[in-house]
Amino acid sequence: MSVKFEKHIHVEQSQIILECLKSNVDLSKQQLKKLMQNGAVWLENSQGIHRVRRAKKIIAEGDQLHIYFDSKIQATTPSPAILVADEGEYSIWNKPSGMYSQGSKWGDHCAIYRWAEQNLEPQRPAFIVHRLDKAANGLIIIAHSKKIAAKFSMLFERRSIHKKYRATVEGLVEDLHLPYEIKNEIDNKMAISKIISLQQNKVTMQTEVVIEIKTGRKHQIRRHLSGLGCPIVGDRLYGAKNIQQDLQLSSIEVEFICPVSGTQKKYIL
Repeated sequence: MSVKFEKHIHVEQSQIILECLKSNVDLSKQQLKKLMQNGAVWLENSQGIHRVRRAKKIIAEGDQLHIYFDSKIQATTPSPAILVADEGEYSIWNKPSGMYSQGSKWGDHCAIYRWAEQNLEPQRPAFIVHRLDKAANGLIIIAHSKKIAAKFSMLFERRSIHKKYRATVEGLVEDLHLPYEIKNEIDNKMAISKIISLQQNKVTMQTEVVIEIKTGRKHQIRRHLSGLGCPIVGDRLYGAKNIQQDLQLSSIEVEFICPVSGTQKKYIL
C-alpha cells in the first residue's frame, strides 16, 4: 500500500536534525536517513530553503523542517546513467529512459544531476542546464558550478547549442521535402524543429526520423511529430497506438563551442 504525506516542523530548540525528525515523524531512523539522502527533507532558515542530507547537522531554534514522504518514490531505484565525457567543469551523460532531469520536493535520487553528483570522481556539485523528458533517453549536459551553468544557459538562449534527436514514429512518413521545418507556437512561444532524414521500415510500418531542434519547448518534438499525424512509438501523451514499448525518442548529438576552452565540441551516441 502506497503511503504519502508531508509534515512541517517548527524547531523549538537547537538539536541534531535526525533526533528532531525522529521525535516528530513516525519513521525509523534508517528510513529517515534514506529520506534525507534521497532529497525529501528540506531545511528553511535565515539563509533560505534547501535540501538537507546530513543526519548529524545541528539545526537552530526558529528553523523549519519540511518532510515530503512518498513510499512509491522512495522505493524507486533509478537505472544507471552512463558517463559519456568528463570535461572537468561540466560532463556529458547518456540519461536512461525513466530518469528525471530534475528532482521535486518529494526527492531527487532519480534525477540525472544527483546521479552525477554521486557517481563522478572526484565528486562535484551538479547543475541542470537543459532538460530531457523523463521518458526519453540520450545525451544531456551537466554543469559543475553555477558559473558554468550560467554560461551554458546563455548558449541555449542564443541558440548556439545544436542538438539532434532520433525518433521512431508510427506509419510511413512520405512526401516531405527534406529538410522539412515545423514551426509553430507551443505554450505561446515559437517552437522550431527540422526533420533532416527519414528511414522507412515497411515491415513494421514505422519510420525512423532524425530531427534537429532550434528551440527547446516542453515536449516539442513529441508535439510536432504528433501534429504531422505520426506520433512517436510509445508516446502515451500524444496519440501513439503502440504503447507497449518505451518512448522511442533519443537525444543522439549535441554540439557547441566549449564555454571553458573556446573549442568546438561534438558528442554523438
